[in-house]
Amino acid sequence: MEPWGERLERFGLTWVGAFRGEELVGFVHACWDGGNHAFLLDTVVDPEQRRRGIGGSLVRALIQEVGESGCEWLHVDFEPHLAGFYGAAGFRPTTAGLINLKS
Repeated sequence: MEPWGERLERFGLTWVGAFRGEELVGFVHACWDGGNHAFLLDTVVDPEQRRRGIGGSLVRALIQEVGESGCEWLHVDFEPHLAGFYGAAGFRPTTAGLINLKS
């Protein structure tokens, strides 16, 4: 089990959850560098709750909160099949680099 409370407290700028009653059905959070850059991470929706607009609503709410925090940039990495999802939220493609530190 991931120590999410500790993780969010130490690295998190903000997070947004979607609830059905008391049950968490979706989640996204933003980490930051302490300055102008935040990083959207871990967008997830319960598989039984997908295709209902929950993920898009979570991302839009996070974008608003990060903007209100004073950050200038919000970065997100995603696989090609998610380009439409993040593009609909206003993200535009950019060139980036990635290294796998485990290989």
